[in-house]
Amino acid sequence: MTDAVEYDVVVLGAGPVGENVAERAGAAGLSTAVVESELVGGECSYWACMPSKALLRPVIARADARALPGLSTSVQGPLDVPAVLARRDSFTSHWKDDGQVAWLDSVGIALHRGHGRLDGPKRVVVTGPDGTEQVLTARHAVAVCTGTSAVVPDLPGLADARPWTSRDATGASSVPDRLVVVGGGVVGVEMATAYRGLGSEVTMLVRGEGLLPRMEPFAGELVAESLTAAGASVRTGVSVTSVARDGGTGPVTVVLDNGERIEADEILFATGRAPRTKDIGLDTVGLTAGSWLTVDDSCRVEGTDWLYAVGDVNHRALLTHQGKYQARIAGAAIGARARRVPLLETDRWGAHAATADHDAVPQVVFTDPEVASVGPTLKEAEDAGHRVRAVDYDMANVAGTSLYADGYRGRARMIVDLDTETLRGVTFVGPGVGELLHSATVAVAAEIPIDRLWHAVPAYPTISEIWLRLLETYRG
Repeated sequence: MTDAVEYDVVVLGAGPVGENVAERAGAAGLSTAVVESELVGGECSYWACMPSKALLRPVIARADARALPGLSTSVQGPLDVPAVLARRDSFTSHWKDDGQVAWLDSVGIALHRGHGRLDGPKRVVVTGPDGTEQVLTARHAVAVCTGTSAVVPDLPGLADARPWTSRDATGASSVPDRLVVVGGGVVGVEMATAYRGLGSEVTMLVRGEGLLPRMEPFAGELVAESLTAAGASVRTGVSVTSVARDGGTGPVTVVLDNGERIEADEILFATGRAPRTKDIGLDTVGLTAGSWLTVDDSCRVEGTDWLYAVGDVNHRALLTHQGKYQARIAGAAIGARARRVPLLETDRWGAHAATADHDAVPQVVFTDPEVASVGPTLKEAEDAGHRVRAVDYDMANVAGTSLYADGYRGRARMIVDLDTETLRGVTFVGPGVGELLHSATVAVAAEIPIDRLWHAVPAYPTISEIWLRLLETYRG
């Protein structure tokens, strides 16, 4: 073990979250280091956001084109799969992190490659690829930004069947003829959309009653209808009891709880995420290995004055953009506390309470149709005790959507707080609605009164005219 190296801040994990914590702390004048055991840039860059959206974009663009007379007859054939995969590879930089490392160098962040683990307060031991150990100590803070990993259930035969997780689905070098997708959440529906569009025979197996269970019910219903229309089989209310792969390399046989057997070439389990905190030394600082980490609104771990948990590991919102937002808050808070400056007097990013984590979390599901939402669903708002009203509108009855595509199908809902006459949540479902989401996020986060929203005039004829229709419906 080599002599200790001291920094002001040590960050475990060099994904988008860890990079932003280190950059913000560095901007406050602190020396920073990041520890990374895989690729600098993290899950989002190489195995999640970027490759999945690169796979989905041609599928969605073709679906949009097929709804336009004058263009539809030209796009009836299959996608050029090698070209799609090659473009995906370019977005992952061919799974090389040279560019990300160069960025760390450009902003003065030290990189330590290897597995990092806590070894008591403000102390991190890094085991390098060659087995050597390096001790890093932090004068002010250690930030855990290790993210999450896919959860695969303990089913008979599953380990020997070598199931896909999200990483395998986004990084595959070929498209299977038959794919079973287990799970109806975001990863499940996006990968079912992508692989059906790329030519796989897709079967979705969902234990619950529908898709996208954490969103408004109509979102999952419209996505299921579209997947079915595209030729996928969507099965709800079913569970997998065992999996076997013929000869270790052949087809996969999936057995359901009703005794039915389904054969496929690959099986993807999209059944949840777990924090990557099992082997990072949490027990050396009095915390439970493998646990989610509870934090305050500056992302500091409760019960400590030096340990931060930012992004997925704190279980507030498992989304890259929210993790980066938290990282800006945490980095600025670390800098303020190091300088003994009150949090409300920090830099331009503002390190005060991260309230948007709770009230205005935006998310887009890149399916056909897209789903975009911010804030709670109607049920969540009611369960929280708020006096609310849901206002719904058929997006097919907006001039902009009829121009966007023939046969446009979609739905919008805004949740109005009747006591304050502000918006608590908004959901859009339909082609192209992802670009509507930031306006909804601003309305929810800023608590803009309905009376003021009337004066935010949407351009005609655009899809954003849905705002006028929702407000008219609310006013009656």
